[in-house]
Amino acid sequence: MRHVLLGCVIALSLIGTAWAASPLDYTRATLEEARKIVDSERPHNDKLTALYALLKNFLDTDAMGKAALDKRWASFSPAQQTEFLTLFRELFQRTYVQKLLLFEKPDFAYVGEERLEGAARVDTKIVTPRDEFAVTYQLRPQGDHWLATDIKIEDLSLTMNFRRQLERLLSKSSTEEVLGRMRRKYGAGGGGEDDL
Repeated sequence: MRHVLLGCVIALSLIGTAWAASPLDYTRATLEEARKIVDSERPHNDKLTALYALLKNFLDTDAMGKAALDKRWASFSPAQQTEFLTLFRELFQRTYVQKLLLFEKPDFAYVGEERLEGAARVDTKIVTPRDEFAVTYQLRPQGDHWLATDIKIEDLSLTMNFRRQLERLLSKSSTEEVLGRMRRKYGAGGGGEDDL
């Protein structure tokens, strides 16, 4: 019985720690884990798998996908919306993960955080032996953690970049044609690239 009570106390203290994590603390923990994965001696594909698993609990790709479609979201049927969000999640994760892996021995500097109404902004830098890049995360609370709803690299929003690409594609092609293109690139067995 004592062991059960002790286990409950430990579990509750861990939950309390997670709840107490600030946006900056949560971002730091995620990025430091990502850095360890990138710096590890694992094979490339193992690094990708580990990063995808980590970022699944950090990136709100559904919010990003809806923002990227903007006004065109309503023109997609419910089935098309569901498929788009699945494909967009793969696209966004590949883009973000590939960018992380491109940096030589990346390190992260944590500049600060700003709480907004129901959201937060965390300013960081990716620091390499030769350069540094400002990276800003827009976050929203989700239960005991924070989810990134947009990422800006040197003031370039990844979500807005995808919005421009999607708008260009959808102005020339049908919804089904764009989904077909995404299916070929980001569906099961797709080659995948970091753009549409």
